[in-house]
Amino acid sequence: MYKNPIVIFLLISISNLAHGQNAVHDNKANVKGNDIYNSVDHHYANNDGIKIHYVTKGTGSLILFVHGFPDFWYSWRDQMVALSTDYKVAAMDLRGYNLSDSPQGVENYTFGQLVTDLVAVIQDTGEESVYLVAHDWGAAIAWQLAAHHPELVDKLIILSINHPKAGDKKPPIPIAERKPSYADHFVSEEFYEQLTENWFSGWVKDPGAKPLYKEAFRKSNKVAMINYYRANYPTLENLKDPEYLNRNRDLPNIKMPVLLIHGKKDPYALTKAHNNTWNYVDNELSIEILPEAGHFIQQDESEKVTRLISSFLSKI
Repeated sequence: MYKNPIVIFLLISISNLAHGQNAVHDNKANVKGNDIYNSVDHHYANNDGIKIHYVTKGTGSLILFVHGFPDFWYSWRDQMVALSTDYKVAAMDLRGYNLSDSPQGVENYTFGQLVTDLVAVIQDTGEESVYLVAHDWGAAIAWQLAAHHPELVDKLIILSINHPKAGDKKPPIPIAERKPSYADHFVSEEFYEQLTENWFSGWVKDPGAKPLYKEAFRKSNKVAMINYYRANYPTLENLKDPEYLNRNRDLPNIKMPVLLIHGKKDPYALTKAHNNTWNYVDNELSIEILPEAGHFIQQDESEKVTRLISSFLSKI
């Protein structure tokens, strides 16, 4: 593979590097004209030495968007384009993703740690509080932030993921009788090996966005992504821990207005998981079910989701 003279190898390497950089540049240049990728301001919040990347655009009251797995800030591009005319919009990369830092150790991915990243971003913007919009893991973190720090969230908009106490309550199944869930598969070595840039971008339907997702994945940390599940999800291992089982026992009710948007065709987050949410929200709760949307609802039904967000935020 490595041939003499060395000069030839160096020229080939430089040529390949330039080609790769041009390909990334071309991907960015080919993004739709009204796309937000090339028109945002980039920032880094410092959370006790951990850098959390986020982007902003526009002026006005701040909307903070938080993505899930496997994703990055660009997931919210349609909503950001539409809403940046009336609001200041911000979208962050969760730790482990894209341009944010990836601290080592499962203990750095508990909800307690993840919530502090959102707090750091809000503080870095200079705002006292935000409208919070979140999906998937971002939504799970947003529920926790809103419960523990209600002073930081004026209105909460959740996509797909249920409140941690919601759902139909059934007698717990003994550990010995439980079957592995998809999260148990996610924390397995076999799944880790499947996490390639093609897998990461496989769900993306927009051909213009797919190369940007592949680029973001190359900057992300696979171990960090899986640590979200290892630290927080009811895997068979976590269910053996009494402290884990009682983790939400004293979770305060949500104090601000909440809009919950769910895709009926979501194969991962079930509609019935939202049952009894009203018992844990001490304010206005609106639930919108979009019959044709799947899991990535902000892209499956981007216009409807944007309209719902806009209407909810403008409501007095």
